[in-house]
Amino acid sequence: MLTLAGTCRYEEVIKRSRFIAHASRVRTQAESLEFYDSVMDAQATHNCWAWRINYQVRFNDDGEPSSSAGRPILASIEGRELDQVMIVVTRHFGGIKLGVGGLVRAYGGTAAKCLDRARIVEIVPSVTCRLEADFALAGAVHQLLDRFNVQKKTEDYVGAGLSLQIRLPSNRLADFEEALAEASRGQASLKRI
Repeated sequence: MLTLAGTCRYEEVIKRSRFIAHASRVRTQAESLEFYDSVMDAQATHNCWAWRINYQVRFNDDGEPSSSAGRPILASIEGRELDQVMIVVTRHFGGIKLGVGGLVRAYGGTAAKCLDRARIVEIVPSVTCRLEADFALAGAVHQLLDRFNVQKKTEDYVGAGLSLQIRLPSNRLADFEEALAEASRGQASLKRI
C-alpha cells in the first residue's frame, strides 16, 4: 500500500483565486475529521476535500458545482494508487468565475501538485504471532528469524522452552510457517495474535 510519509502543502493562484492544498495520511474517519478541522479556513469561500481510507472513498464539494471539486481531488489520490490519504483544497475566491471545467482543473491540479511534493512511502501489512519451541530448537528458530528478517518483539522462557512474540510482513507468513515446520519437524508452534 502506498501512502504519505507526512503532511504537505501547496498553494497556487489561478485567475485571482487562491487555492491552498493540504494533504496528509489519515488512518480512520476520525483522523480525517481532525485533519480537516486543523487545515480548513473558516474565512475561505470553499474548503473542498476527498479521502481514501482502506479503499473506501468520500469527497465533498463544499458548495462548488457538483463533482467539480471533491471528485477531481479524489482522482489525484486514486491516480497515484494512494490509500489512507486525505486532501483538503481551500479556495479564496478572486472575483473571476472559472466554470465547471476550470474548477475541475484547478482543484484536481492543485491537489496533484501537492501530492507531487509529498514523500510517498510503501506500507507493508504485517502480522503479530506467538512462536513457541523447545530450548533445543532455539538456534534453528533464531536462524529463521534472521533469514526472514522477522522483528522479535519479546522473548520469554517458559517451562522447557521459549516463547516469542514476533512481527513479520503478512505476505511472508506462509513461507515462514513452512520453514519453521520443516526446521522444527513440526515441534514448534506459531499462532497469530
